[in-house]
Amino acid sequence: MKVSVVPFFLLVSFLLISCSSDESDELEILFTDEDSDTEGNNPQDNGNGEMIGDFLATDYSILNESLSLDENLEQYVVNLPNYFLDNQLQDEDNSPNNNPVSNIGATLGRVLFYDERLSANNTISCASCHLQANGFSDPGQFSIGFEGGLTGRNSMGLANARFYENGTFFWDERAASLEEQVLLPIQDEIEMGLTLDEMEQKLQAEEYYQVLFRMVYGDEEVTASRVSLALAQFVRSMVSYQSRYDEGLAQVNDEEDNFPNFSTSENRGKQLFFSNQTRCSDCHHTNAFVGDAARNNGLDALLVDLGVAGVTGNNNDRGEFKVNSLRNIALTAPYMHDGRFATLMDVVEHYNSGVQNSPDLDNRLRNNNNMVRRLNLSDADKQALVDFMETLTDNSFINDPKFSDPFIN
Repeated sequence: MKVSVVPFFLLVSFLLISCSSDESDELEILFTDEDSDTEGNNPQDNGNGEMIGDFLATDYSILNESLSLDENLEQYVVNLPNYFLDNQLQDEDNSPNNNPVSNIGATLGRVLFYDERLSANNTISCASCHLQANGFSDPGQFSIGFEGGLTGRNSMGLANARFYENGTFFWDERAASLEEQVLLPIQDEIEMGLTLDEMEQKLQAEEYYQVLFRMVYGDEEVTASRVSLALAQFVRSMVSYQSRYDEGLAQVNDEEDNFPNFSTSENRGKQLFFSNQTRCSDCHHTNAFVGDAARNNGLDALLVDLGVAGVTGNNNDRGEFKVNSLRNIALTAPYMHDGRFATLMDVVEHYNSGVQNSPDLDNRLRNNNNMVRRLNLSDADKQALVDFMETLTDNSFINDPKFSDPFIN
């Protein structure tokens, strides 16, 4: 179809981006997704080409050979509701000023996320270990790499990765930013097995990437830093905010009030979650239910995995792991960094009676006598906590086409 008002991508800034590969810093050209009221002003169009939605017809034809993309760009830039952003959630946003989510940038990121060409033998993509139906986690205890090897830790769900103030990633927080994190699995010898140079060469040869990189960056050059920026945009666009919990919060606007759309058990679980008895919300706070830092949650008295200390070398960090978001937690089993717990009830029972003492145990899991806290929950209260956490499942999120596989099978 030919549209009468042509959207265009306005050049807004030149930004110096530090590349994660061995190449030198490069000057990136980033475009916003603002529309123009003047026909024919798209920089890709220059008034000379027929448009199909937001794409040049010739470009759209190339993309359609491999990808199933709507002719109008998906809306990855969304206005989040006020009730969701309350409770200091905006303070948790780790989006850098030089890489805000854009519709075209996240579209490129989506294609990269699902592309098996990012692995050495074209068998594994980012999505292989982060499945949309499972809240972008892996239902296996460990994930399978490109040659059949297993990862050392469970794949964490990606929903609301944008909201974690210190901006570090992986269970041991070894990546200082999401832009750094997204390139590391590609290079991992078990997960995907490519060097960044090999990745650049493979992607540069694909016509659909030539189109998409030109639309995002103004030219067709594929670089590791550009891949990093686009992948990070796509992951940050994965904001889950349409669960039954959100429906209830929108009605009463106070998480401590009973929600009219909750059962008695779900409201009891919510009350327990935010109570001093359990202190669950001390480690999973704001409406994203995220942590503020890595914590030792008492999984082992004798540590097998040092966690953050394995990266920092600091004994005070022993057994500490990132506190992930509880959004869609019912979908992301198994649980903990090593996938040791099969069910949410197992997780609740750990905090109820199973926390192990160690010198570096988080102080929120100790009582005033410096002993390990026991919650002494009844069976009904344990079930209520599970019922409450299940209200954080967002069916709209896990079925949203804009987060799905764009490749034509």
